[in-house]
Amino acid sequence: MQIHLLAIGNRMPEWVTGGYRDYAKRLPRECELVLREIPPGKRGKNADLERIREEEGARMLALIQRDDHVIALEVAGKAWGTETLAGEMTKWLKSGQRIILLVGGPEGLAEACKARAHEAWSLSPLTLPHPLVRILLAEQLYRAHTLLSHHPYHR
Repeated sequence: MQIHLLAIGNRMPEWVTGGYRDYAKRLPRECELVLREIPPGKRGKNADLERIREEEGARMLALIQRDDHVIALEVAGKAWGTETLAGEMTKWLKSGQRIILLVGGPEGLAEACKARAHEAWSLSPLTLPHPLVRILLAEQLYRAHTLLSHHPYHR
């Protein structure tokens, strides 16, 4: 199974790419985490932020295949504990589908992306910096995998 993380933003600081890479490489081949960075739209003083968000969403949707299981990362989504995430990962493994995790830009996800998603997952009710979300996702996926494989890391 591959888990694809589609995230708005590129050219991240080294602490972000290093943190993400550290956890992503710990995941075994059967739970491979693949990051696809979507270049953000140009934001300036008089930018049309809604149009930019919709264009970013269209670029995300272009990377999604018909049979993919899509999960939007949204503050208003369901909060999953580690055990729940581990249960979801078990379902994902059994389904054989590609799993797509969507992380929007500063203005959030486009409405079309939310509509395409099968479910919405909230990492926290707090507004998190989007670069940090990449690291948190990779770490939480690794933590859930260690729970499934009875590794002591998850404690």
